[in-house]
Amino acid sequence: MPACPLCRFEETRPLTEIAGRRYFRCDHCHLRFLDPQQHPDPGLEKAEYDRHQNDPNDAGYRRFLGRLIDVMGPGLQAGQRGLDYGCGPGPALAAMLEANGQQMALWDPIYAPDSSVLQRRYDFITCTETAEHFHRPGEEFERLDALLKPGGQLGLMTRFQTDDGRFAGWHYRRDPTHVVFYRTSTLRWLAQRFGWTVEIREPDIAVFRSAG
Repeated sequence: MPACPLCRFEETRPLTEIAGRRYFRCDHCHLRFLDPQQHPDPGLEKAEYDRHQNDPNDAGYRRFLGRLIDVMGPGLQAGQRGLDYGCGPGPALAAMLEANGQQMALWDPIYAPDSSVLQRRYDFITCTETAEHFHRPGEEFERLDALLKPGGQLGLMTRFQTDDGRFAGWHYRRDPTHVVFYRTSTLRWLAQRFGWTVEIREPDIAVFRSAG
């Protein structure tokens, strides 16, 4: 069995196989994940991302993202420096936060691959509809922890996985670029792992705060 890509626990178990795609479960951090040998290649990923209708000017999309700002809002102050991690081709959230008085940097391995922004630390980081794409989530969250200033916030949006019995028909699983799926217990494991606190708003928002 493949080791868990988040906590690296080696005794994972098969979850299910759907149309030849093999999924596993980790009983340590409760992650569900696609067999790493079946991850999509970068070309397929970009083609799928380019199909997404994430228009920064779309009012519905802005309302969707605004829910994260509402949860993070009490900890945000004008002039703070933030990073939109995995911003995609239309960084609407960064534009909304800049209009709110924050200073935003962008990073995305495909659309904004300027690694210099990963050499700084930030008052807050947003990671919206991105964590489910992480091929190596353990490494990604270690990087996010290193990028946060003491007391900084990490705002995460990803649909939480709840029911293994409905996994096969779950719309979120059907996206071929979604390779890892988090439960609320996974998010609490992450908080414990990094010494963060976490506020969870189901079905898809978690806001972590680093110590300090």
